[in-house]
Amino acid sequence: MKIKILTFGIAKDILGASEKEIDVDEGLNVKQLKNILEEDFPQLQKLKSYFIAVDEEYAEDDQIITSTNEIAIIPPVSGG
Repeated sequence: MKIKILTFGIAKDILGASEKEIDVDEGLNVKQLKNILEEDFPQLQKLKSYFIAVDEEYAEDDQIITSTNEIAIIPPVSGG
């Protein structure tokens, strides 16, 4: 199945686009998606932390992703 991933901040720089479409297997969970992304974009591993959001909510590693979900990579944020 194809999924579209939205990227922001440093994640956008690493993936080279504000949106990326990738092919993945049905039944993929968030942890598996992170593994795929880190394999394809090793610089993601250098981030202190980043989150995956599914349908605008932070997702747990075991959450299953479908092709209709909105997926986003949320990079670490700093503020003051």
